[in-house]
Amino acid sequence: MAHPLDHLPILRMNGAGNEILILDLRRSAHELAPQEARAIASAPGLRFDQLMTLYRPHQAGHDAFMRIYNIDGSLSAACGNGTRCVAYALAREGKHALQLETDAGCIETRREADTVFTVDMGRPRLGWRDIPLARAVEDTREVALDPPVAGAPARFSAVSMGNPHAVFFVDDAARIELETLGPRIERHPLFPERANVSFAQMLSRDDILLRVWERGTGATKACGSAACATLVAAARAGIGARAARLRLPGGDLQIEWRADDHVLMTGPVEFEFETALDPRIFQGVAA
Repeated sequence: MAHPLDHLPILRMNGAGNEILILDLRRSAHELAPQEARAIASAPGLRFDQLMTLYRPHQAGHDAFMRIYNIDGSLSAACGNGTRCVAYALAREGKHALQLETDAGCIETRREADTVFTVDMGRPRLGWRDIPLARAVEDTREVALDPPVAGAPARFSAVSMGNPHAVFFVDDAARIELETLGPRIERHPLFPERANVSFAQMLSRDDILLRVWERGTGATKACGSAACATLVAAARAGIGARAARLRLPGGDLQIEWRADDHVLMTGPVEFEFETALDPRIFQGVAA
């Protein structure tokens, strides 16, 4: 029996090194299931950091409803690098400014140049319940990592950009054992919905070096929402400006926390290839 995803086109891109797939289901009644996302990730050449799935918009005036899957099949409420890739894909249809619905709200994008896009990531959420944290804290700018994690800094800044972030400011990001500390902090008892974990080194007030462990994905070359959360955390701590360059292993992003409280992210995208989903991917996978 044929699977609803058999032979559908899928687009592979990267946003500042973040490995992105785009699956357009706007003309389909099918909703992607976690096991289908995991099956796609296991196919040759289709491993991803995030899979951006597009559906018909729920509200008039919007271009698509967007749902974001991590490689383990879990959902993410935000992915700035992936959203820029979606903006590129829909720009091929002549749409250079978009209104995208997500589970976290509406996201606006605009094209700045051929392969450079800006995404309005919305307002950061800074209350402990909104992030969320498992317990009340007086000030999310500086939260004790309790119980402590061996080798990790004692304190972090907590921010939500639609997904939870723990930002640690360190003297030398290159010395951090990301593969060891990332998964332990991601699943720390303080984070009931797990967390994206960032280690940020302040090169100057407007220049930040960043390494990120993404919730549900692992170490990635870039994470747009983490870059946004880090800039907000640095500005709140008084050690950073409200506009800065964020240097990630896959490339640089320009982040601005505007006076209206919205965080804007600008950066490049790269088209890699388009292919069709091989029916063998979904053999034995329930639709």
